[in-house]
Amino acid sequence: MGACCGMANIGERATLTILREKPFGLYLDGGDLGEVLLPHREVPADNVIGGTLEVFVYTDSEDRPVATLLTPKVMPGHFAKLQCTAVTGVGAFLDWGLPKELLVPFREQKVPMEVGKSYLVHVHVDDVSGRIVASARVDRYLDREPHFYTQGDPVDLIIFRKSDLGYKAIVNHKHSGLLFKEAVFQPLQHAEQVHGYIACVRSDGKIDLTLHAPGRARVDDLETRVLAELQARGGFWALGDHSSAAEIHEELGVSKRTYKQTLGALLKKGLIGIEKDRGIRKI
Repeated sequence: MGACCGMANIGERATLTILREKPFGLYLDGGDLGEVLLPHREVPADNVIGGTLEVFVYTDSEDRPVATLLTPKVMPGHFAKLQCTAVTGVGAFLDWGLPKELLVPFREQKVPMEVGKSYLVHVHVDDVSGRIVASARVDRYLDREPHFYTQGDPVDLIIFRKSDLGYKAIVNHKHSGLLFKEAVFQPLQHAEQVHGYIACVRSDGKIDLTLHAPGRARVDDLETRVLAELQARGGFWALGDHSSAAEIHEELGVSKRTYKQTLGALLKKGLIGIEKDRGIRKI
């Protein structure tokens, strides 16, 4: 979320006016939050009373608003894989790049968290306490608002579950979708971030995903890859339309039909020649 001027909210960046300096830090005008402290360790040398600073606002151990010039590893409203650094009587704490670590209450852990291990969590401002917390129960924070995706839209994905059908993925930090295993030709890890595309939106609103640009865009991308591979191989590649679907999948991660479409496009452009039962040659 971008910076706003003069108005501070917990869990957001804001551009705030410097009110005064004290030995323990700068007091900033947080609007409805009141005065917000930027601790002494972060005070820049060139600060000016009446000037402004762009800060991230969160709460200290006593739930008072506090500012930092640092940017957390993940902004509230988003998902991320974070490492557990401590487990106490109230829950687990994760490293999210700020001096005060991020609490995951015991009720928000799917399995008991262990120090040194990393977990996929959703970060948010708790409605009751007003604190920024995290939850490993990621399903609760998906599909809570309508989506308006169309086929071919590029999206950011985070893999969060493997099933018999394929991989469940978080779409743009808001929705869930499915990558069918038949369309995945690369190893995917839990919490891995990848770029993908909307394959289709079903009548019930469920989202099917693909890792490859659909239609013409996919062929254009593959043309570039094939030409680069030909260049690297000295101008000849023994992967032609005679090759098996398995060979083509292994080399390029696409179907034989898509590969043949690509060869046809390159041939039409006069960029390659096809040698029957041997391969392709760069012209």
